[in-house]
Amino acid sequence: MAKEKKLSAEPARSATCERPSTFAQFKTLLVKDLKQEFRTKDMVVSMGIYAVLVIVVYGVALSFAKPGAEFLEVSGGLLWALVVFTSLLGLNRSFSHESENGCMEGLLLAPLDRGAVFLAKMFSNLVFLLLVEVIAVPLFWLFFSSYATPADTAWLMVVPLLVGSIGIAGIGTLLSTITTRTRGKDVLLALLFVPVVFPLLYACVSATTAVLVGGDVVAETLRISLVLAAGYDVIMILASWILYEFVVSA
Repeated sequence: MAKEKKLSAEPARSATCERPSTFAQFKTLLVKDLKQEFRTKDMVVSMGIYAVLVIVVYGVALSFAKPGAEFLEVSGGLLWALVVFTSLLGLNRSFSHESENGCMEGLLLAPLDRGAVFLAKMFSNLVFLLLVEVIAVPLFWLFFSSYATPADTAWLMVVPLLVGSIGIAGIGTLLSTITTRTRGKDVLLALLFVPVVFPLLYACVSATTAVLVGGDVVAETLRISLVLAAGYDVIMILASWILYEFVVSA
């Protein structure tokens, strides 16, 4: 009789063990990634050093350029080239901890929503990229402040930087997952990432250049560029979220 009661109690006990919600899974995974990175600081430090080196190379390349307003017309492109190449370095390292000792396989064996895994990794990549931008963007203008003075609307470049960073983190997380188990993943990620992110990059460069140069068409150019960039973010992040389960299961 006691054995029967014990057996009957086990299903009832297991029925009360509910699976955590998708948001709870997302929060747990995000906190795990943030704690792991802030403990080691591998990715942020690597991205920060790389950004500084790119700025130094820019300084050498532009050392004989004449100061003038023309610099503002190319500064938006230079700034976004810095962001894209720095983000590639971070995305290549985003799954380095999970790839060691089969941790990625263990994570996928757990009863986790694959969408929560994608969103947690995307938001952690976004946080790290924004941290580096907070350091790199002011440093960029500190190096090249003698070339030209940005317009009064220059502070608005925070908006395209944020919108562009969200898109880079979203599509970059999907592509880094695809290439993490491949040979020559660094080159392969760049080959996949740059063409896919080109529409977003074009829109963000247009918006950033417009607010730096100033003029009568700033509002119109900024509005059109941000609508295109935001539309890209919504479509690509939604597609990445839907496809992520197929990608990690392949």
